[in-house]
Amino acid sequence: MKDAIQHDAFEIIGETLPGRWLITCDHASNRVPPCINGGDLGLPDEDMARHIAYDVGAAGVSRHLSRLLKSPAILSRFSRLVIDPNRGEDDPTVLMKLYDGSIIPANRHADADERERRLAAFHRPYHDAMAGLIAQREAPALLAMHSYTPQLKGREMRPWHIAVLHEKDSRIATPLITRLEAQGQWCVGENEPYGGHLDGDSIDRQALAHGHANVLIEIRNDLIETDAQQEWWAERLAPILTEVLEDAGV
Repeated sequence: MKDAIQHDAFEIIGETLPGRWLITCDHASNRVPPCINGGDLGLPDEDMARHIAYDVGAAGVSRHLSRLLKSPAILSRFSRLVIDPNRGEDDPTVLMKLYDGSIIPANRHADADERERRLAAFHRPYHDAMAGLIAQREAPALLAMHSYTPQLKGREMRPWHIAVLHEKDSRIATPLITRLEAQGQWCVGENEPYGGHLDGDSIDRQALAHGHANVLIEIRNDLIETDAQQEWWAERLAPILTEVLEDAGV
């Protein structure tokens, strides 16, 4: 796309597109920048390819939705294991040392100075860029795209195909859940497989704090592993999201 912008911490797609949505993908990438332990967290490739490092498939869905909704998107360009942009700066899980059974070697001895360095290099630029995009729009509606693993180690399988997370603002979430359930083909979760709010997370910081309409969608990542699957979901979600935003009156 002509107006794509790339920074070490983020990528912006379609900055000048006219749609009201701003699509965000906090966990778009499993990239470890060279300034972080030489670009290697010390994990095996199989760990870096799974949900602990990024939201598998979410970036592709976000890109397709940007095109279909004619709306800009911002995607992170660093692994959530480098620093998690969907956590507040003071959240103890913003820099994970153990995740779903895997110790992250390059994070094991990370101290407060290292945490601050990563916040300054990646977390803050990502959020500053998102805030800049929001400021350009008259009545933005934030669409946060995520994915989740079908099963955590030692836990039961998760049955939901798609889930909508919300707690403090249901203006879009509630009618979206109704429309998704009306499709009759998906097991739809509400605040599943986890709750829909963390103090200081992206929605809290960028939407709730300013009264912007918002919704967070999670898709089970085994359903969006390929580009064809990602496009399939985007094509089905785009008209539903368009209708919901028009009907919600926000």
